[in-house]
Amino acid sequence: MLALLKLIDTIITLYIYVIIASAVMSWLIAFNVINTRNQFVYSFSQAVNSLTEPVYRRIRQFLPPLGGLDLSPVIIILGLMFLRDLMWEIFTPGRF
Repeated sequence: MLALLKLIDTIITLYIYVIIASAVMSWLIAFNVINTRNQFVYSFSQAVNSLTEPVYRRIRQFLPPLGGLDLSPVIIILGLMFLRDLMWEIFTPGRF
């Protein structure tokens, strides 16, 4: 059971890193630091967007971007961190 919890925790942590990479990538593209005409940048951007956009869309249904500021990554990260802590608290109450 503990191995399964660690696996789920690792998957949640990796997805948080993907969300952070998505946010950083969008800022770098918006400020013309990196160019999407580069094949690697384009491929990486597409891969990250394909992993994050389905989840972002669900949050954006309830909370649209406010003046160009998209809060959906922050809400998702906070939700995932809460879910991870709740998972450890429920299944291993003495270890948390």
